[in-house]
Amino acid sequence: MTADAVETAGVEGGAAHWAPGEHVLWRYRGNASDRIHICRPVTVVQDTPELLAVWLAPGTECVKPRLADGTEVYREPLATRYTKPRTIARCKWLGTGVLKLARPQEPWSVWLFWEPGWRFKNWYVNLEEPRGRWSGGIDSEDHFLDLAVYPDRSWEWKDEDEFAQAQRAGLMTPRQAARVRGAGRAAIELVEAWGAPFAEGWEDWRPDPSWGVPALPADWDRMPAQSGP
Repeated sequence: MTADAVETAGVEGGAAHWAPGEHVLWRYRGNASDRIHICRPVTVVQDTPELLAVWLAPGTECVKPRLADGTEVYREPLATRYTKPRTIARCKWLGTGVLKLARPQEPWSVWLFWEPGWRFKNWYVNLEEPRGRWSGGIDSEDHFLDLAVYPDRSWEWKDEDEFAQAQRAGLMTPRQAARVRGAGRAAIELVEAWGAPFAEGWEDWRPDPSWGVPALPADWDRMPAQSGP
């Protein structure tokens, strides 16, 4: 993808669909910022009006936030994690890879994780802004609070401490926090009803062995001409 190829394709679900095997970018803006601070090149598995599924392959070069002094964000004490100056850093995606599933306009995406040897580990409900879609990928904003869902259909809240600290740091208003918590409760209802995508057998999916690892383009932080809502 080159800078000349980047243009707005519209809101998620309303643009031309990508073919399986195409490479796109899954990106997140910084909270209370328009700047992209997370970028992950992914391979399209399925793209229909009902669902976008992408594969984040092991070893993919990504972009992530890092504190300006070089400290990894997760190693910084929670009290100063969101107030110290930040920069961005390139990194390799470690682990066995992640399958990401997103349905248009839902305020979350569902990620699937495996242990080595393709032993299914768990689903992860990443609460986030409904994704804005453009020609080169999708953009969203992470909402800190998440859910882990296990093969026995049990679930638990994740990162509640980060969610609370983000509010104290002014990265999320009380109104937005209430909306995010409500989205989490809606996701829990979906889990307890064992609706899509949990009941669709995605844990048995495997990537096409002919797929290569997507490259991180030079213009990974290129902003679309007009962001989606």
